[in-house]
Amino acid sequence: MMNAPFTPHIPAHTTYAQALEELQTIVQAIEDETVGIDELAEKVKTASALVQFCRQKLRSTEEDIAHTLENNSLK
Repeated sequence: MMNAPFTPHIPAHTTYAQALEELQTIVQAIEDETVGIDELAEKVKTASALVQFCRQKLRSTEEDIAHTLENNSLK
């Protein structure tokens, strides 16, 4: 019997700091070998989604800052 594919979900209210903390927890568990083989794929998928989330958050923040600086320099 095949299980449905695991799709990680990151709640909309998640902050960058929360995502980073969860990512660090997953990495630490994998490095400490406390993640069982049965949950390893799910942890890796979750970590990948968290990395993508953090990258997008950084890009968005960078764009917001650049936009703000650009608007302030025009005044």
